[in-house]
Amino acid sequence: MLHSLALKGHWEQIKGDLKKKFAKLTDDDLKYVEGEEEELLGRLEKKLGVKREELEKVMKEHLEKAKAK
Repeated sequence: MLHSLALKGHWEQIKGDLKKKFAKLTDDDLKYVEGEEEELLGRLEKKLGVKREELEKVMKEHLEKAKAK
């Protein structure tokens, strides 16, 4: 599960990385509200046709990348 505090601090970087990886994502698709990570994952899962586990993996990878900067 994604940690909301970690996402909050790095969301803009993660969002940009996700838009590069998944070109069909829009800003509306990537609206993030702290504490509503499950809703975000469900929205992305539906839009991309990708399993939640894969999305979490990709987002965690991008979070680690953002933290390293």
